[in-house]
Amino acid sequence: MRPVLLMKVFVTRRIPPEGRAALARAADCEVEQWDSDEPIPVKELERGVAGAHGLLCLLSDLVDKRILDAAGANLKVISTLSVGVDHLALDEIKKRGIRVGYTPDVLTDTTAELAVSLLLTTCRRLPEAIEEVKNGGWTSWKPLWLCGYGLTQSTVGIVGLGRIGQAIARRLKPFGVQRFLYTGRQPRPEEAAEFQAEFVSTPELAAQSDFIVVACSLTPATKGLCNKDFFQKMKETAVFVNISRGDVVNQDDLYQALASGQIAAAGLDVTTPEPLPTNHPLLTLKNCGPGIQLRAPGLLQKTVLGLRRGRSGHEAAVTAAVSLGCNHVLLSAGREGSNHICDEKRPCSCKQRS
Repeated sequence: MRPVLLMKVFVTRRIPPEGRAALARAADCEVEQWDSDEPIPVKELERGVAGAHGLLCLLSDLVDKRILDAAGANLKVISTLSVGVDHLALDEIKKRGIRVGYTPDVLTDTTAELAVSLLLTTCRRLPEAIEEVKNGGWTSWKPLWLCGYGLTQSTVGIVGLGRIGQAIARRLKPFGVQRFLYTGRQPRPEEAAEFQAEFVSTPELAAQSDFIVVACSLTPATKGLCNKDFFQKMKETAVFVNISRGDVVNQDDLYQALASGQIAAAGLDVTTPEPLPTNHPLLTLKNCGPGIQLRAPGLLQKTVLGLRRGRSGHEAAVTAAVSLGCNHVLLSAGREGSNHICDEKRPCSCKQRS
């Protein structure tokens, strides 16, 4: 009887027991894990991935040519615990015939709720109010004290009307928003119809919006999109919220806009780096509220499922980080020229991507 060939899977972070158990249920799968809640050092990642057939990584793990070289020819599948894939060297990965799975739509509701909470917290100046209660600054009711900005009859601009952008608009609409604007690579009339949203240029969106929510993906075209010119076009009373990627925003320019009163306030779910150093200038501002990224339990389940689907043999090595009814394979060497494959027999949400 031939011995069973164990396939090595390396996991780059401590994950909940349920996730590890899901991988362990595969009899031919040997799991090694970086046993820490902190990011794995590059040297340890190189050591751990050597000879691995599968890699379960996080957004904070840079998987570049150096890591792929360290992994060697065995590596057949990478499953990332994220919606974004800007930490993966996709061109190099595709050259090697490695399949990549990710988890679109798993965090849509979570991220949209966080975006709305950041917007409300920021525009109503809640962090400042809480601090005044704690330090004794609240002495009496004052008609003009800590007045914020309301959503009723306002104009909301959304940079990137993909799944998350739409989910944000859907949640903001009942607040009485008068007008939705959006910008992106191209108009999306079908998606925009629900909110009667108007497609405008980025400068127009910056100039006309009372609230701006950045929900686009990070690409060469969007890196540094929100810079000095962008903030100069915004209203002095405008509130800026970023839930996409830190690199979409020039943080030095944002600091200057906030400190000078060029814009009213900002709520940040993402920054560069993450977390911000405790002495970062943005953290000195009362009108800037960096948040903490929150994750849904389903994200881990979908990532592990994708890794298990991709780990068993060359023919079946198509990873699928499953997202609410859609099998997603970001890179599949099995189909030339295809970077994103969906199972047409199942309803697919990926067509809503920004």
